[in-house]
Amino acid sequence: MIDKYQQTVSKKISFKGIGLHSGKNSTINLVPARENNGVVFKRIDLRENNIIEAKFSNVTSARLCTTLENKFGTKVSTVEHLLAAIYIAGIDNVIVEIDNEEVPIMDGSAKDFLKAFKKESLIVQSQKRKYLKISNKVQLIDGNKKISIEPNQSSLEVNFQLDYKNKIIGKQRNVINFQKDNLDDISNSRTFCLYEDIEKIKKFGLAKGGSLDNAVVVDNDKVLNKDGLRNDKEFVNHKILDLAGDFLLSGHRILGKVNCQGGGHELTNKFLKEIFSSASNFELVTLDTKQKTYKTKEINLSTLAATA
Repeated sequence: MIDKYQQTVSKKISFKGIGLHSGKNSTINLVPARENNGVVFKRIDLRENNIIEAKFSNVTSARLCTTLENKFGTKVSTVEHLLAAIYIAGIDNVIVEIDNEEVPIMDGSAKDFLKAFKKESLIVQSQKRKYLKISNKVQLIDGNKKISIEPNQSSLEVNFQLDYKNKIIGKQRNVINFQKDNLDDISNSRTFCLYEDIEKIKKFGLAKGGSLDNAVVVDNDKVLNKDGLRNDKEFVNHKILDLAGDFLLSGHRILGKVNCQGGGHELTNKFLKEIFSSASNFELVTLDTKQKTYKTKEINLSTLAATA
């Protein structure tokens, strides 16, 4: 569904849990925000310089998760699943208060976030939502990874393919339309890794909070999690979930047709920079009527680059 007006949460919504990579417990509170505020993180464990805008230009690391950092060096990491839930729920403006450096991983998907959002009504605000509508094809190739986006009138469609040597993951592919399809399998799909990679990841000081409670672990030809997979395409569906969260760092919901092969956080962040490298790649539009026609807004690319 395409919403005409911006929305925010009606009251504070809280979550607690462990950080996947830091291993530290944290609490987050999502609180209502004014029109055109966007998504903003606030480190409430710090007294100053604690505001971090959810913008692709604030991404300072995309290794195994997305980390945002403001100009004062204040960070918040593993934001992608929460942002994907915010995207799917239709929330535009919210302040995310957090008392530590990493968003809790919950069960490794966006399920718990969305479940809580659905219990509370959203406030429809007075300002129209601006969509980022793709005007021309944009493509980025990085080694054996590739991503492109083409114009698509009124939806975000993602065609994502994984190609793993592991026989359980294999060559998984799924095509999802975020405006037309049921997104339950996307939001329920958990982060995953190969058992053989766990020690390598830990040597980088990551995955300190990882367990079978918040990640799917594959060992050769079997899934180590007791209850197995949640859906037949959980691996590629989780990658689509990650992409949706990272795409929200554009500052808008994107209307376009995406094709991606073997992508991840790093590729998506590079791709957003490529999209914003030229004003000819997109338009900022609002929904003008119930018939889903669009009214074009003027674009100042230098202003967007400064605020994105």
